[in-house]
Amino acid sequence: MSQASLLKSIAETGYNVGFGGRKHWATYDIVDKIPGWIGFVGTALGIFSLVYESLSAKNISAAMAVLGVIGIYISVYDSKKSDYEKSAVEITMIFNGLRDLYREVEALAANADFSIYQARLTTLESRYYGVSISKQILFSDWYAHYKFFWQYQIDWLANQKSFSFWRDKVPLTGWLAVIAMALLIITYFSLHIESIRSCFGMT
Repeated sequence: MSQASLLKSIAETGYNVGFGGRKHWATYDIVDKIPGWIGFVGTALGIFSLVYESLSAKNISAAMAVLGVIGIYISVYDSKKSDYEKSAVEITMIFNGLRDLYREVEALAANADFSIYQARLTTLESRYYGVSISKQILFSDWYAHYKFFWQYQIDWLANQKSFSFWRDKVPLTGWLAVIAMALLIITYFSLHIESIRSCFGMT
C-alpha cells in the first residue's frame, strides 16, 4: 500500500471512529442530562400553573404528557449509561491513536515500508468494532454531528476528506426535518389564509 492510500485509509477509519465516538458521547449526554431538564421544566410549569391559569390549559398538559413519554423512553437507556461512557472513552482513545498514526505515516518518506503501520491501523479498527455499541438513542446522530464537526479537532481528517457544510456537517435527516416543517407551515397557512387575513385586517 502506498503512503497516499494508507493516509486515506487512516482518515476514513478516523472519520468512522471519531463520529462513532461522538454518537456514544451524545447518547450518554442525552440519557444523563435530559431527564433532569424534563424534571426541571415540569416542576417549573407546575409551580407557575398555580399562579397563571393559562398554564393549566389542555395544550400545556398535552406537552407535559409528551415530555413524560420522552422521559420514559430515555429511562430505558439509563441502566446502560455507564457502558456508553466507557465505550465513548475507549473510542476517543482509539481516535487519538489514529490521529497519531496518521501523523507518523505523513512524516515518513514516500518509499518507506508501510506494512507495520497498516497492521496498526487494522488493530485499531478491530478495537473500535470490539468496544462500540450498535444501539444508540434517538437523535444521537444529530447531536453527534454537532459534537464532531463543531467541538472536535478534526483538521487532520479535513486534509483528506474535504468536508462541506451542506453535505457533511448537517445530517440528511436534519435537512428532511426542515423541509417537512416548511411544508407543514405552508400547508397550515394555505388552509387558514382567510383567518390570517381577517386577523391582520387584510380582507
